[in-house]
Amino acid sequence: MLTRRSFLRASGITIGTLGTAPGWLMRAAAQGSGRRKVLVAIFQRGAADGLNMVVPFSEKRYYELRPTIAIPAPGAQSGAIDLDGHFALHPSLQPLKELWDSRQLAIIHAAGSPESSRSHFDAQEFMECGTAGVKMDQGWLDRALPPAGADASSMRAVAMSARMPRTLTGTSGALLVDDLSKFQIGNAETASILEGLYGSANDARLKSQSKATFEAVRTMGSIAKPAATPGLPLGNGPQYFGQFGQRLRQVAQLIKADVGVEVAFADIDGWDHHGNETPQLNNLLREFGNSLAAFARDLGDRMADVVVVTMSEFGRTAAENGNAGTDHGHGDVMMVFGGQVKGGAVYGKWPGLEQEQLFEKRDLAVTTDFRDVLSELVRVHLGQKPDNVFPGYAASQSLGLLRA
Repeated sequence: MLTRRSFLRASGITIGTLGTAPGWLMRAAAQGSGRRKVLVAIFQRGAADGLNMVVPFSEKRYYELRPTIAIPAPGAQSGAIDLDGHFALHPSLQPLKELWDSRQLAIIHAAGSPESSRSHFDAQEFMECGTAGVKMDQGWLDRALPPAGADASSMRAVAMSARMPRTLTGTSGALLVDDLSKFQIGNAETASILEGLYGSANDARLKSQSKATFEAVRTMGSIAKPAATPGLPLGNGPQYFGQFGQRLRQVAQLIKADVGVEVAFADIDGWDHHGNETPQLNNLLREFGNSLAAFARDLGDRMADVVVVTMSEFGRTAAENGNAGTDHGHGDVMMVFGGQVKGGAVYGKWPGLEQEQLFEKRDLAVTTDFRDVLSELVRVHLGQKPDNVFPGYAASQSLGLLRA
């Protein structure tokens, strides 16, 4: 006998998937096309090498510390892309230069957590909780959400990731979507059988929920349909690349579909380069830079309402190791871009790379607490009180990243 449970199991669909009826569908429709502020948080998991992402090329010490993996200075073959005479972008981040030149991209160097843990797991937990050395059950982005109004969408918080990130864990009921196409239930025949099974249920609540769920599946399926041409019709400009690009493309789709997104999260793995760093970083930054730039171009004038922030749990050692790689470090790079951003500048105090200037004589020091950056985004962009988002922490400096 074919039961609902056995059919769902055979179809690879869980009861829980269909049991969470998306009331956002009706609410989002009622909201119409009203534009709202959106904050997108990007996490680079694995500890990105900020010194090779944004290169302090004017410092001789940088090249002494990294004789084989340093990025050549601007003007040299495969050289970095000059920003301000002191810092330069990794050549694979060329697509971001347009955002820099249009003053939409701001860079914060020597940023990070004052917590000195070199454990990926612990450092990611602390940063995603918005704390230093303290783990919590709720993430900072969940706390940053404005209070839900009567017409709030259940799509107001979206995580594009393989698992629910700590950043959005909490009371918001964030929706975890690794791929919008997963809202589609197999083929048309499978969907029809499932819809019939649930439509004939005696339980009125289950019947109502299933109806709303299948309506949501169809709606999300239409949002997830690919463009007529490969990637997105962005001309000869930057294109979305890889899994990270797919996630950002879908965040852009949801924002443009006006389903009520207020905060979104996406992550990209693979930054832990203890050996043979150069080719791995080249490829990863190509995916990262192209996808971020494609996201900005994709949204077009909608970027006036969107701010994107990137972060990683910590940086890498200032000196390369014996395997042409780097080990777990401290200070790193954060990037912020969007319509409100006062871009075209590198923010934060540069600590230097001399032995006595390094943290524990091995790492780039942290001179800007990551919560100072996020506090400004929460306060200016989302209109929320940072004290409620970062408990026990008062921002030590105002960087002036955003236009009010």
